[in-house]
Parts: sequence; structure tokens; C-alpha cells
Amino acid sequence: MGERARFVPTLLVLLLVTVDVAIAQEDAKQKKQKKNPLARLAEPWPDAKKTGERRRAAENRRLFQSSDPLRLTLTADFKAVNKERDPSSTRRFPAVMRIDGGDGEGRSIPVKLRTRGHFRLMSRNCSFVPLRVEFPRQEVEGTVFEGVGSLKLGTHCAGDQEYEQYTLREYLAYRIFNLFTPRSFRARLAKATHVDSSTGKTLAIRYAMFIESEADVARRLEGRVVQLPRTLFRDLDPETLTLMMLFEYMIGNTDFSIFALHNVRLVQDQARVLYPIPYDFDLSGVVNARYAVPDRQLPIATVLDRLYRGPCRSREDLRPFLAAFRARKADVMAAVDAVPDLDQTSRRKARDYLEDFYRTIEHSGSVKSQLVDRCAKSGM
Repeated sequence: MGERARFVPTLLVLLLVTVDVAIAQEDAKQKKQKKNPLARLAEPWPDAKKTGERRRAAENRRLFQSSDPLRLTLTADFKAVNKERDPSSTRRFPAVMRIDGGDGEGRSIPVKLRTRGHFRLMSRNCSFVPLRVEFPRQEVEGTVFEGVGSLKLGTHCAGDQEYEQYTLREYLAYRIFNLFTPRSFRARLAKATHVDSSTGKTLAIRYAMFIESEADVARRLEGRVVQLPRTLFRDLDPETLTLMMLFEYMIGNTDFSIFALHNVRLVQDQARVLYPIPYDFDLSGVVNARYAVPDRQLPIATVLDRLYRGPCRSREDLRPFLAAFRARKADVMAAVDAVPDLDQTSRRKARDYLEDFYRTIEHSGSVKSQLVDRCAKSGM
């Protein structure tokens, strides 16, 4: 047992050194390739064959072909990782991810970790930082991460099991939006064991959530991500915009801004149509995290208070959208029941919160007062 204990840390050290070398090479490469994000608009589009190949590859990523939670172990110097709280930091930390296979055997992959985010990156809000995991493409062939470059990993934020429930409820929000449109980010749960690389000590075993890369979302839509801040409602595909805003109202999320590109990505297709794609729903009412508070400029007291922040539409304009939401109600409630290990209280509160949305859209008077009369006239 003692020899095995000495061998495992040594193997991990070798793997982490390999990652350090890869980090330095990648940093040098990115510095050479860095350019103005607006230059994307002038780049030529691939031909129809290439676009179709990219779409099919993104649609068929193995990671998102199942909803069963992944089982994995992530080993890193988490003491150093959790000290990195600068939102602009590009520092990468070497790590090793061990994927549990169906036969009980695992495969270890050297990866790189970066901290990300803003609100959850603050130490007063979360003791465990949200992460981005960068995968070496040659090392993930034949695994569930094949074809993936890097992914956001939503973590448990803090050690309390209540925070793990927040991850599961945010995962639910992603799954619900997937029911209504492919113009949405996909997510995959993972039961992640976090291990300290210096001691071999297990720090936590908690649910985490991999979120589809924005590049793959764009490929599925046969488009590309563009950075266009100060975009207004009138610049966007009206159907996609309306659906997105009704969904945000449904889950009670106000933590986004198309104008500032906050928690929204814009995908442009070859016809120059812009589609808004929302993400990060942890400050929503359906999650109702302990740390969540709405923006002081908004006329709501808590994140449980819904506020429609979408474009002005008449009741007639909204009718087909609301009909679509009503038609999928059974699927929405089934999605609540399908989230693994959601505790009884979380499941009941999520169902009650969503039921309240459905009561609102069932009555013409409520639709007028909550959606038509309270629209965002500024178009931002």
C-alpha cells in the first residue's frame, strides 16, 4: 500500500509537468494569433459542404449524446486555483482528469484549468471558483470529450450541500430551454471528485456541469460567434429574441444584457442574421441561490420576482410563443423530475415556481399586465 501511495503522486507529478509545457506552448501560440474580435465579421465563410460537416460534428459530440452524469476525478493544486480571483487573468493551472469508464477502468488526461466568471469568482460569494477546462485534442480521442477544445465547468461554489442543489437547479434551466429551441447551450452533469495534487487528499465529491462551447453552438446553427456590443433588439432575429426573453421570464432570470453582451452570446449566420443565445442562470428565481440578488436598478426585490425584460409585443404577437410553452408543460415538469439527486425540497420549489409561470400565461389579463405592459421599450 505504501509503494502504491508513493507511485500515484509521482505519476501525477509527471502528468502535471507535461501540462505545464503544453501551457507555455499554447500561451505563445495565442499571443501570436491574437487579433481584434471585430475582424471575425470580415472573415470569409466556409463552403456549404464544410459548414454541413461542422454542424454534424457539433451536433454529434459524444459528451451531449447522453444525460447520464459523468463520473470523473479532477486532480490539481486547488489551493492555488481558488486563490486566482482576477476576472481578467489568463493564468492556467495544470491538472489531471480521470474519466471513469463503463467497465470501471479509468483514463487519465492532462488538462489545463482556468478560473472564469465575475460574481461567483468573488471570494465573498463562492469559496470554490467556477472553472474552464482546456483539453489537449490528441489526448481525448476515443473519450467522451473527443472533438472538444475547452469547456466551462460549473462547480459547487461552496462546500455546503445546498450549493450542490444550486448546480442541479441551474442544470435544469439549461435542459428546459433545450426543449424549446436548438438555439441554446447544452449541458452535461458530472459527479466530480476534486483531489489536491500535493497531498492526494479528496477535497469534495460534488455535482458539476459541463456547458457546451460557444463555438459548437454556432456550428450547430451553421453560423459563428461575433462580438457586437451595443446591439439592440431591432438588430436581432425577432423570433429567437422573443423566445429567449420569455424563457428568461419563465425561470425568473434578469442577470443578462444583450447591449453589454453579459451572459448572452450572439451567433451570426451567412445571411447576417443575429441570434441571441443566453447562458449562466445561477442568479435566476428557479435556482434561488442564497447569494443571488437582483440589480438594484430593477424594480424587483428578490430573484423570485419575475420581470419581463424583452421587446414590446402585443398579446396577439405573443400568442404562438405562449402556446408553445403551454404545449411543452408536461415535458418541462418531466425535466424537473429527471434531474438526478435533486432533493425533495428543491424539486417541489422548482415545480411550484414553474407552475406560477404557467398560471400567468394562462390568463389574458396577466399576460397584458406582466408581459405586454412591462416590456423593455428601450430595446436594450
